[in-house]
Amino acid sequence: MRAMILCAGYGTRLWPLTEDRTKPAIPILGKPLVGYVAEYLAHYGCREIVVNLHHRPESVKAALGDGSQFGVELYYVEEPQILGTSGALDNARDLLSDSTFIVINGKIITDIDLSQALETHQRTHALATLVLLPNIKRERFSVVDTANGCIRGFLGMPNTDFQDTPLMFTGIQILEPKIFEYIPRGVFSHSTTDVYPRAISEGHKIAAHVAQGRWFELSTIQRYLEISLTLLAESGQDYFRGRNCTVSEHAHVTQSILWDNVVIGAGARLNRVILGDGVRIDPGEVIEESAVVAAALVKGKSRPEKAQRGEFRGNNFVVPIMR
Repeated sequence: MRAMILCAGYGTRLWPLTEDRTKPAIPILGKPLVGYVAEYLAHYGCREIVVNLHHRPESVKAALGDGSQFGVELYYVEEPQILGTSGALDNARDLLSDSTFIVINGKIITDIDLSQALETHQRTHALATLVLLPNIKRERFSVVDTANGCIRGFLGMPNTDFQDTPLMFTGIQILEPKIFEYIPRGVFSHSTTDVYPRAISEGHKIAAHVAQGRWFELSTIQRYLEISLTLLAESGQDYFRGRNCTVSEHAHVTQSILWDNVVIGAGARLNRVILGDGVRIDPGEVIEESAVVAAALVKGKSRPEKAQRGEFRGNNFVVPIMR
């Protein structure tokens, strides 16, 4: 079975960490985020993977290579203009239209049992099956309306009007080739707004598979730090350092993530920070609750609309992490 990983987004809420790479290419404890997704699919026998590209396509290619290190074979499909979550499928339909296929967002880490979702899809003979999770914390993910094991529609964000625990879409879906009859050709479109509502209105079954398991979605700087620290704690480490990092024995670093080629001087105190590639922290400098990249990376660049504001401090650009 083939699968497609969606990797074309801009990752503006993760800026400036995404200034020189797209969101799926950012490292999570030394491994690119999209590498976790590729390994997840390989675990369930999906060895042929289509990857769509738009923003910073070279960063995804550098992160994944030919896919062999993650146990998969890759087909890259570029989008000169971004096409959306279903427009991306239209652009790759020649690679996906032969049989049942899986689509997954390139910004998640999960251990959801995909084989159980496939069983639901086969048992219900659905046009598509969406993998859902209970949104116990009522985080800002759109509510999925279901009844009798089927999707009825997509609502707004969860609030106190929802008495039951709302369901949210995980970004994992199983599709039949017939779905292409409902995807507009050659234009921008989204599955949840343009494709599934139309298919449902014409009587097609869009199955809801309510799963269990861990699921992390890394769409903001805060979520990136929290999830990285959660994974790091499982290995008993207090902070992570990437390749070729130099940390003074007289520096104090806690609950932090260091990318590659970072230098931290004596007496520096860092707590809950993310240091991008090549960042140098001067002796005695104190930084907390922030993402830091080299100033040269963003100097003269415009801040994306959804990005947090930051400030230049010497050779670095520092963005406070908003809780």
